Amino acid sequence: MRLLPTPEQAAALEATLRAVNRAANEVSEIAFARKIHAGRDLRRVVYGQVRAAFGLGSQPAQHTIKKVADAYTALRANLRNGTYGPANSPRRLKAESKPISFRPLAAQPFDDRCLSWDHDAQTISIWTSSGRAKNVAFTGSAGQLARLREHRRGESDLLSRDGMWFLLATIEIPDPPLREPAGFLGVDLGIANIATTCPATPPAAAATATPAAGAGLGAARYSGAKLNAVRHRHRELRRRLQAKATKSAQRLLKKRRRKEARFAADTNHVIAKRIVTEAQRTGHGIALEDLQSIRDRVRLRKPQRVTLHSWSFHQLGGFITYKARRAGVAVIHVDPAYTSRQCSACGHTDRHNRPSQATFSCTSCGFAEHADVNAARNIATRGVADWAVSHAADDAA
Repeated sequence: MRLLPTPEQAAALEATLRAVNRAANEVSEIAFARKIHAGRDLRRVVYGQVRAAFGLGSQPAQHTIKKVADAYTALRANLRNGTYGPANSPRRLKAESKPISFRPLAAQPFDDRCLSWDHDAQTISIWTSSGRAKNVAFTGSAGQLARLREHRRGESDLLSRDGMWFLLATIEIPDPPLREPAGFLGVDLGIANIATTCPATPPAAAATATPAAGAGLGAARYSGAKLNAVRHRHRELRRRLQAKATKSAQRLLKKRRRKEARFAADTNHVIAKRIVTEAQRTGHGIALEDLQSIRDRVRLRKPQRVTLHSWSFHQLGGFITYKARRAGVAVIHVDPAYTSRQCSACGHTDRHNRPSQATFSCTSCGFAEHADVNAARNIATRGVADWAVSHAADDAA
């Protein structure tokens, strides 16, 4: 929710964030020095000190300590999962060698004892370090306001971004019943084409497929050309501004820093909605590649690495997953190995089956298809197989 505070209210909100994040940094240094990371143990040590030194109320002090404990929990999980690299790597050593720090205006959680909503007046009352700020206006779309009124649960995070104020409110919407899929729509994620979808081809249709059949029944491709052009333009502009290094260049860099991310997120939302709508219309489930650690597995030339590492594979997959859950559409993640090299007609796998980025031509049966459509069909076929196996196990249990 976008907040519309008066200048006085905005000053109070800013002072509050600065106070709680100074307290969070103090708590973090104590937690790091004494190696106390559990929330309950940390609270025993620092609760009184935080309230006295920073003038925080009871609930804000509790939330500040919990924020620090949660940050260390996340750090430990990332270290275990190898997010910061192997043991003794420079990045991992850097993460382990110093306390976690919080930006002066980092987000802060507020519960219902610190924050109340008046949906009719579209205002909130929120605790600040200088007293309760009342009648702070908020706004949003009609759909957002309706969902906020009906489904809001738990805490909300106060966030300052580029001079604007937001409350990130959590809503819980019950999932509709999951429909048994009549088949699966495979989704191949890529760079030349952001996403390519195709249902699994029935065995009879695959057996009669010919090299001229190349369009792919029910296939759809979402080109990445426009998004790639935008990314390239932003990358070149950043390079020039960083090389210029003047104050005006720095101001422009700061102003534009989230523009590319917003454009990419909007594009991913549109694509995800179209894919889920198609699956819902046809009664299909959605099969996605399990792209965990793709950046570690894929080996590319240096010019291609920039595109890969700036690509929002995970975001698009996440958008598809949550939109599908809200629509009652089944989603399954499959092994992506060799989906681009395997023939969807005969199953023959060979790296020579793919002579170019866009072309697939089976060296065994002669089947020809757009490479991304062929990969999407393989993903759909694996989705059908994995779904049958998983539900057979459930039935046996």
